Amino acid sequence: MTAPSTDTGVPDRRGPARYLWWVIVSQPQRIALGVLLGSVWMVCLTLPPYALSRAIDDGLRPGDRTALMGWCAALFGIGLLNAWLAIMRHRTMTRIRLNAYFRTVRVVVDHATRLGAALPRRLSAGEVVTIGHSDVGVISQTLTVTGPGVGAVIAYFVVAALLLSVSALLAVVVLIGVPLLAVLIGPFLGRLQGAETAYRERQGKLAAILGDLSGGLRVLNGLGGKGVFAARYRDGSRRLRDEGYRVGSSMSWVQAFGLGLPTLFLAAVTWLAARMAAQGTITVGELVAVYGYVAVLVLPVTFLIEGAYDIGRGLVAARRVVDFLNLAPGEWESAPRTEPVQGPKEPSVLRDPLSGVEVAPGLLTALVSTRASDATDVVDRLGRFAPSLATWGAVRLDAVALDEVRSRILVADNEADLFAGTLRAAISGRCAPDEEAIARAVDAAVARDVVLGLPDGLDAPLDSHGRNLSGGQRQRVRLARALLADPEVLLAVDPTSAVDSHTEANMAAQLRAAREGRTTLVTSTSPLVLDQADTVYHLVDGRVTAIGSHADLLADDPDYRRLVSRGTAEDDQAEEQRTAPRPTLPAPAAEPTHEALR
Repeated sequence: MTAPSTDTGVPDRRGPARYLWWVIVSQPQRIALGVLLGSVWMVCLTLPPYALSRAIDDGLRPGDRTALMGWCAALFGIGLLNAWLAIMRHRTMTRIRLNAYFRTVRVVVDHATRLGAALPRRLSAGEVVTIGHSDVGVISQTLTVTGPGVGAVIAYFVVAALLLSVSALLAVVVLIGVPLLAVLIGPFLGRLQGAETAYRERQGKLAAILGDLSGGLRVLNGLGGKGVFAARYRDGSRRLRDEGYRVGSSMSWVQAFGLGLPTLFLAAVTWLAARMAAQGTITVGELVAVYGYVAVLVLPVTFLIEGAYDIGRGLVAARRVVDFLNLAPGEWESAPRTEPVQGPKEPSVLRDPLSGVEVAPGLLTALVSTRASDATDVVDRLGRFAPSLATWGAVRLDAVALDEVRSRILVADNEADLFAGTLRAAISGRCAPDEEAIARAVDAAVARDVVLGLPDGLDAPLDSHGRNLSGGQRQRVRLARALLADPEVLLAVDPTSAVDSHTEANMAAQLRAAREGRTTLVTSTSPLVLDQADTVYHLVDGRVTAIGSHADLLADDPDYRRLVSRGTAEDDQAEEQRTAPRPTLPAPAAEPTHEALR
């Protein structure tokens, strides 16, 4: 089997049904072949009853051995043909399902990549895993209806036509009975779809809790919160189990009707045909043919019922995929929908009108905020991970092509993921740098001890999320990765918050040297970092209240001074007591001399 093309095309995100249709039309030739093979296979299943009836009427009853042997040979040949058609149909449908599976996986992964750092803020890792595995598998299974599903409809009309040649009454019974089966099973399919929707949503939430529990197990254990999260997971697991019972109950009724109703229908039609044979209306051979036709009809009816069930589940899964694909990575309705414009050719000022922050080109700018989230919000807007009216030079930031923004402006989040692999791969990212470039980035991030502390250095294995490193080591690895990328604009969120003061001072100095002449913005409340900045913005409630150098703000802004000194009310009171004039105490009396003691 050839691998599917890496060009997935543009998915239709207007709804679950439209997405399923897009998956179908994305492989038209294979779908057409599946429909053809499925239809021919289904129709050929009706040939054995016909050949058997002719062997009885033309060979067995008159005693014509030649006719009997001829129709037996035809029956054997039809069996071989059906076996070959079944094999080719199954192979084709497997290719269709795999193409749909990997196409949807590629679409989900590509969009997750476009979301980048915005993804964890929009969706939990557990929900992404559920979408990328369970829902994708359900969507691929839904495409089965394009092969044997279409063939079942064609076989239904072929059987009706064959029965019409035997008896008009039997044909009418079949034409009316099969749609009646669909009407009877319809309510159960609707109930199953609703139960599936609730189950999928709860499954995603439970997976998110499990991801949080496993990812923060060490911290939760230290804080004594492991039991609380475990209780939440057990409660969610019980609720998911109850939803699973609902799904299983609905599914059992669908499967029972899918197998039971066609069998009862077969018995009713066979009884009617037997009465007609006893009355002499039809021959014995025609009775055998009718039984065979209706027995064959059980398979198409079962396919139709299962196909309706698969479509219902597929719509639920496709809705979750479409909702994920509709998460905007930064292209919001705040800007007019026009053709993307080119960003400024020269390094230019990044402005955030909402906060009043301006990041000047070629300088190191720092953001200080009472609430860390306010500074992070500014970075999100300037990095185009949140809707804003931010400008880049003379153009709106959200009017520039997103690919250009991502290639020139890098947001280095201090919680950015570190994927499993080697330390070298974690630092290099998508770059292919030489050893000297990696060494410079490692030294600039003060991460040389991290490399030397691992058995294989840069080739040492790194666990998922860097769990075999400490928090400070992970932070320096992330900074090394950002510095190695060498973007035109670097927006770093608290790059030194998890290290000791000595390392922090070294990192701040190295960061300034490594980004000399490049546009850089850092968020921090550390005076060691702020002292290296050219310009410092003090934010209060998300708005700029003071601008200047670190030294100037220390002298002129008491709120800034208390914030960066990490002071509290008790510290201020202690400082006032330390600097207040001390009262004059009376001189102590002179100690008695030895002469006096005598």
